[in-house]
Amino acid sequence: MSVNIANGFEEIKTSDPNVINVLDMARRAARSNSSVLISGESGTGKELIAKGIHKVSSRSKGPFVPVNCGAIPRELLESELMGYERGAFTGAVSARIGDFESAHGGTIFLDEVSALPFPLQAKLLRTLQEREIKRLGSVKTIRLDIRVISATNDKLDELVENGSFRSDLYFRLNVIPIHLPPLRERKGDIPILLEHFLDKACSKLNKAKPRYSSEVVRILQDWAWPGNVREFENLIERVVVLSDDRMDITIKDIPMDLLCRDKSGYRAITEGSESLQQRCRVYEKGEIMKALHGSKWNRNLAARLLKIHRNTLNQKMKKLGIPHDLTKGNEGISGP
Repeated sequence: MSVNIANGFEEIKTSDPNVINVLDMARRAARSNSSVLISGESGTGKELIAKGIHKVSSRSKGPFVPVNCGAIPRELLESELMGYERGAFTGAVSARIGDFESAHGGTIFLDEVSALPFPLQAKLLRTLQEREIKRLGSVKTIRLDIRVISATNDKLDELVENGSFRSDLYFRLNVIPIHLPPLRERKGDIPILLEHFLDKACSKLNKAKPRYSSEVVRILQDWAWPGNVREFENLIERVVVLSDDRMDITIKDIPMDLLCRDKSGYRAITEGSESLQQRCRVYEKGEIMKALHGSKWNRNLAARLLKIHRNTLNQKMKKLGIPHDLTKGNEGISGP
């Protein structure tokens, strides 16, 4: 059962106790104007949390201004944040309001805040302390009424230790810390997210909602999801786009890179701790899946492609957890 703690967090579907605690903390943080630092891997939904805090706060009628600090060239970041006056530098043919000024009366969301150049960190610290800025090329001080929420997929405390991020700025940003767990640590949410993203994709593409088997759910739960919820949503949209209005999602619709990994496949490969036996199992499963896909799941033909007996193929499929029949026995079919 999906749980929403408060209006404003509708896009975050979960029954996971840790995520429910995150939503509760976010709801309580929204009551104040204190700075919030949201940490978590890429794709976990940090901006959704920031938007939710803004929506349920007293600033909800003001602007929400997201800034991806990592996507703006370093030499342009200060002018983007602080704004500038005409003639402040070559090419400044007219004055420009910066992102902080645009967020007056509302919330500014600084994503990938760890990407801020060190000299700019000092100016940001002053902005947070004094709630005022100066546009580039100006001596005029502009007072601000803003709430600052920042996010990072880096461990800022480690960046502070190695000297690449100011400790005083870190403590100013980290008044209320919120950490979002990766999807691989909340596998129980996979069925909830599957339903949600199927509804979303089908509505967007004007398609009937397909059904799916428990085997499909198991495969999705086995994957480590290095790209987290964002990767999961993109996969579901891709499956819906390619479904050709069929009413069932089967293992044939799942990408090969998901099918050909063991439960720990992603972690093992990234950490370099996989054993020879694990590597062989992953390789063998991948070759069998390729043959099955290439033969449209005809096991006689797949066995010939693999140059093994059909009985051997059946034994290996059972050992590797590959279903034998996708056209019959769609036990556990879910959907409309």
